[in-house]
Amino acid sequence: MLEGWLDYHRRTLAWKCEGLTDEQLRTASVPPSKLSLMGLVRHMAEVERIWFRRVLADEDAGPLYFSEADPDGEFHLTEADTWQDAYGAWQTEIGLARRNAAGLALDDLSRGRSRHSDDPFSLRWIYTHMIEEYARHNGHADLLRECVDGSTGD
Repeated sequence: MLEGWLDYHRRTLAWKCEGLTDEQLRTASVPPSKLSLMGLVRHMAEVERIWFRRVLADEDAGPLYFSEADPDGEFHLTEADTWQDAYGAWQTEIGLARRNAAGLALDDLSRGRSRHSDDPFSLRWIYTHMIEEYARHNGHADLLRECVDGSTGD
């Protein structure tokens, strides 16, 4: 059930981005926020990477977009940033997340730790956190999409 809800929210974010140009996806449409649909997708690629690779599997997977100098780098887009690249990175991280969670029980503990805690996390906790993360950002995506082209829905 947790995997199903997580996949539902992943699909919802992809749906919110469908049919838009790169320019529209880069548009920060709710000033003064710099938040954009492409930035949200890049952010979720980072979140998938952190929780399922670095925390769950203890992989040495550095950041894709952010750095110490730019901790919100996934949201700082230029005209060179494309949907194809952002979507590809996100889908790669989702695939690796599925690989790392496959075969684990919900109460199995992570091998790595987060930057906020030295305690391990259960796969159940990670799934629940990811569902919350996507649900919150899908709410943002609803508003951003409506501002970009007027589309509304789930």
